[in-house]
Amino acid sequence: MDATMPRLPQLLSEIRACTLCAHELEPRPVVQASASARLLIAGQAPGSRVHATGVPFDDPSGDRLRDWMGVDRDTFYNARRVAIVPMAFCFPGNGKTGDLPPPPRCSETWHGQLRPKLKKVGLTLVIGQYAQAYWFGDRAKRTLTETVEAWRDFAPDFLPMPHPSPRNNRWLRNNPWFEDEVVPALQKRVKKLLAAD
Repeated sequence: MDATMPRLPQLLSEIRACTLCAHELEPRPVVQASASARLLIAGQAPGSRVHATGVPFDDPSGDRLRDWMGVDRDTFYNARRVAIVPMAFCFPGNGKTGDLPPPPRCSETWHGQLRPKLKKVGLTLVIGQYAQAYWFGDRAKRTLTETVEAWRDFAPDFLPMPHPSPRNNRWLRNNPWFEDEVVPALQKRVKKLLAAD
């Protein structure tokens, strides 16, 4: 291990104190991680409700994500089991059609330090097009739908997913194969990884 790199508790403290992306809202970085985590949720950025509470996925998106994973809130919010590391740790603000995209300076600053410390992760859920572009690079397909359709190509270490937001209800109606095929496979993998704890 690089002696110049901070230990995980120190790094998480530094992330939570970050003001790099200050804009119209006060920065409130939201992250959950532990060196023992078996699952990693790589999302996009906290929404306004999460910004207000400081609790990741504390909204209808989180309810749906937990249903997809087949876990309860206690398991989901147990940092020793589940890490939650979005592309940006703060709410990026409102755009014309929804939240603004996660600013890349956040991942550029912190992810290179944080990712190597999560050595026990057996499955990373890569949620949304921005996270998929970052995690998969050239392996990401032309569209989010194509990337999610190719989910088997990323197994067993990664699972590309649509965002669980209610704004994606239309996508889910148009792509019933996701909940018919991908969700059961996800639940099986999550159960196996958590049983290994």
